[in-house]
Amino acid sequence: NGGILGEGAGQSAMRVEMIHPESDYAYAFFVEEYGLLLAVAVLMLYLWIFFRAIEIFRRCGTAFPGLLVLGLALQITCQALLHIMVTVNLIPETGQTLLGGDFMMSQGGKGANQAVAIARLGGRATFVAKVGDDMFGREARQSYAAEGIDTDYVSVDGSAPSGVALINVNGRGENRIVVASGANYSISREDIERAAGVIASADIVLMQLESPLACIEYAARIACDAGARVILNPAPAAALPDTIYKSLYAIVPNQSEASALSGVEIVDRASAVEAARAIAARGVGRVVITLGADGALVYEHGSAIFVAALNVDAVDTTAAGDTFCGALCVALSEGRSLSEAVRFATCCSAISVTRKGAQPSIPYRAEVDAMIASEQAGRKSQPGLPACGALATAEL
Repeated sequence: NGGILGEGAGQSAMRVEMIHPESDYAYAFFVEEYGLLLAVAVLMLYLWIFFRAIEIFRRCGTAFPGLLVLGLALQITCQALLHIMVTVNLIPETGQTLLGGDFMMSQGGKGANQAVAIARLGGRATFVAKVGDDMFGREARQSYAAEGIDTDYVSVDGSAPSGVALINVNGRGENRIVVASGANYSISREDIERAAGVIASADIVLMQLESPLACIEYAARIACDAGARVILNPAPAAALPDTIYKSLYAIVPNQSEASALSGVEIVDRASAVEAARAIAARGVGRVVITLGADGALVYEHGSAIFVAALNVDAVDTTAAGDTFCGALCVALSEGRSLSEAVRFATCCSAISVTRKGAQPSIPYRAEVDAMIASEQAGRKSQPGLPACGALATAEL
């Protein structure tokens, strides 16, 4: 015996299964008097569970497939390159020929490296880029997919070759890089428009300057207007229009890039703060300057904090900055503050410099967590040991 009860004007219908026919009147009375209140209570419970789940997934940097995209670090208008690296004792001078050491070919490019870092550290990455219709481009797409990166917006240019980077690395792990952009620089406004939906739905949009600046500005506007946090890694260094700064959540230059953008030569902590202040004055509230072995400076709304690096034996610094940027996005997507995110990113990049190659050097999350746990245990047994990511407030 079943019935539709409480279908009066302005009331929601509710189906009640009747177990005892003699209790019809009691059920009807209950639904009529309390049905709307009960429905509201159930709806409020569902809403609480729904928004609580969103908060949990945001902290974990995951997403609801097909429903919401949360904690997504989106690589946009980036460069995908094949890295060809030779180790040398000394970087050759003009006209000089040297015999090198180890030779390595690996996938690279700033945007690709950052996407790989995000994927390996537990985030979700969508990569927007162009590759050539050649063996390098096909291998690149297969490599990204194997890393778990969304490649729906990695398009193929049939008229240009895939990009290539020629790298020399000396005995101290320092490098010099020459890039032939190839298909990367053919990315267009139409490519950005095709990806506009995923850009607008992203939590974080991470960009670099290895693609046309007009495309980067356009993507930044789309993301900013949709409420996404836009992070720019201004590499290689280039003059930027003031308009782009206002679309940024944060800008993350290295020491030389920060000097070029600010006009301040960075030689110590005081000059680093001065450079950050000059960049922030152009309209961006947060500036993170990576300082290599000296860690990083976090300048946020007028306050400056230095984050220490872990002391390691550097082998190759090629992907250190890209690892840092990818790790920063993952930590922010997990709900960490900017200074906490920089601490995490600093530890990740410390691991990357101990290995050769670009993407081969990028660590996985389990490695980072194990390193941080080991480093914390070491500090407990040796209280004077410096901490990876230790904070020091700067004098302003």
